[in-house]
Amino acid sequence: MKKKKLAKTAKEFDSRFDAGEDIHDLIDVSKSTIVRRGKKVRINLDVAEALVHEIDEIRKSIGVDRGALIKVWLHDRVNQEKFARGEKGVAA
Repeated sequence: MKKKKLAKTAKEFDSRFDAGEDIHDLIDVSKSTIVRRGKKVRINLDVAEALVHEIDEIRKSIGVDRGALIKVWLHDRVNQEKFARGEKGVAA
């Protein structure tokens, strides 16, 4: 089997990934680590039914579940607020 040519730049790597190329042979996972960002906390939200319907329309169009979409939105908003105050953002 022919060995894959390594990507010379991050842009080339990204474009090969975006094109659907199998990039597993291009990644060295021997030094990878799992980062745990702290204990997760469960929260409950009471949201108007009309808003839930709007959220569901968005999430279905992009193919994610409701909880994941709300988590991304919260993460983005927290980073916006921190940036506005001149602080570092929260890591993903």
